[in-house]
Amino acid sequence: MDLSIMIPELLLALPLTLAITFTAMVAGFVLALIATTLRVRRIPVISHMADLYVSYARSVPVVLQLFVAFYGLPVLVGVFGIDDFVSPTIAAILGLSLYHGGYLSEVMRPAYLAVERGQHDAADSLGYTFRRKLLRVVAPQAVHIALPGYGNAIIYLIHNVALVMYIGAADVMATAHLVMQRDYNQYQFETYLVLAVLYSVLCLVAWAIVRFFERRAGRYASNDRAAGAPLMASI
Repeated sequence: MDLSIMIPELLLALPLTLAITFTAMVAGFVLALIATTLRVRRIPVISHMADLYVSYARSVPVVLQLFVAFYGLPVLVGVFGIDDFVSPTIAAILGLSLYHGGYLSEVMRPAYLAVERGQHDAADSLGYTFRRKLLRVVAPQAVHIALPGYGNAIIYLIHNVALVMYIGAADVMATAHLVMQRDYNQYQFETYLVLAVLYSVLCLVAWAIVRFFERRAGRYASNDRAAGAPLMASI
């Protein structure tokens, strides 16, 4: 197989793979914030619904979540008389966003709970609203705790994007299979090896970015401890 022909074909499908990954990452982060907020505040009924969502996202295989999104979303929008709205790409983004949000919520919630109870009490005693306490006191401390788990969540998301080919999205993996079929499956090893390198590079870039923020957060935390600054100094 001529790699100079195959690799450009795979790279043409890379923007779609990156678009699905980035969109699902952002949407999943928003869902995780909402779910985590509802779970830590323990609002009757609503918090239980958030727990149920997280349980679904963590318990159901990702490929099955993609099938549920692909076949379930047309039924949902069809109730409102909307046809021809759902494409494999939209279903892939929806399924992966729900998965990523549920998984990430289980990273954020322990990080929130790991912040010392005294910090919460001090903010409450000063009359902080929950939103202000979260942004000014809890979040700066919880971020450092959550970053390693967040990095793992992004890497898992990149891995699972390869599954969108099963619902017809023309990502890198689907393009690779088309290339192999065109060549009568003669070069499977070479194709999968190129894919392995490509996904490794994507994961390495994601890891490097998260690691960069980990070091920055760790350096700020170390400086605060060395200076003897109280944890409430961010107020």
